Amino acid sequence: MSERNLTYREALSEGLVQAMERDDSIFVTGIAVDYSSGIFGTTSEALRRFGPKRVFDAPAMENALAGIAIGAAAMGKRPVVVHPRADFAFLAMDQLVNLAAKWKYMFAGRAGSLPLVVRAVIGRGWGQGATHSQSLQSIFAHFPGIAVVMPASPGDAKGLTAAALAADHPTVILEYRTLYESTGPVAEDYYREEIGRARTVRIGKDVTIVAASQLVLEAIAAAKTLADMGIDAEIVDPRSIRPLDESAILASVRKTGRLIVADTSWSLCGFASEIAALAAERAFAQLRAPVRRITLPDCPAPVSYKLEEAFYPGAADIVNAAASFFGMAEGKETASNKLVGEFKGPY
Repeated sequence: MSERNLTYREALSEGLVQAMERDDSIFVTGIAVDYSSGIFGTTSEALRRFGPKRVFDAPAMENALAGIAIGAAAMGKRPVVVHPRADFAFLAMDQLVNLAAKWKYMFAGRAGSLPLVVRAVIGRGWGQGATHSQSLQSIFAHFPGIAVVMPASPGDAKGLTAAALAADHPTVILEYRTLYESTGPVAEDYYREEIGRARTVRIGKDVTIVAASQLVLEAIAAAKTLADMGIDAEIVDPRSIRPLDESAILASVRKTGRLIVADTSWSLCGFASEIAALAAERAFAQLRAPVRRITLPDCPAPVSYKLEEAFYPGAADIVNAAASFFGMAEGKETASNKLVGEFKGPY
């Protein structure tokens, strides 16, 4: 398949449009999906191509909308519900957790599938503050029956979108704000990435960095600095939080003996803690040092850019964690990816 560079938002759009071309049961709804800005440009082309019968705005009624979408999915449609801010998905948690996630279990598979897709935008950007900045992957992934994916590259944004729209189970796609203008190679043709399959972004032998979402870019920046320090880092992007590719993570940890987990949310009861527990339970004999977790400080997100710079972890934190494994001094200058601070909103 021929490739060309697209932005993350363009790749999301293309994955959606190509899936809608193949399946006329797919429709898109949510707050602002039909605005001129089209959820940062990710729904504009779908609206242009398929019109308001398949791409339409919804009022601020998240719980009711989730129920309507679940009903539509149960009757053979493939709804895509978009939350421009993931935090408002809290209002739909009852429907998602107590009905969508448990559908096939409660009815023993006799009630058909429930192909619901929930897109939710997470992370920092233009002073979102405490109630508009939360990464909810650990909450969604806690419940059996829901798949949770966090694409970090444009190629995965397209491929995982297509996979979610072809799946027979509820899937939550979490998209980090500052990734929208990132660029990368994307195949022109329709394709699907496998949900539940990790991607090794960089091969190395000294330390494993398991990074999720936007922190994959920070891990790549960190690996360049670490290479100058003589430390060869391997980067594993799980891509899917549930199901989790445990085999890929464990294989890397057993090879390097050192593990850093970089997550976009908090440590306590979080994804980073889950990966640390996995290593402790199943690769303890190969660990040469305690697991290090790179996560948010244990407090809500601030609003100002200066406070955000202090609050959000980046490449320097990963470099310092890796350096500590080898007795090297911290404080190495490391450039974070340049996309942080360039995001423009709202939507």
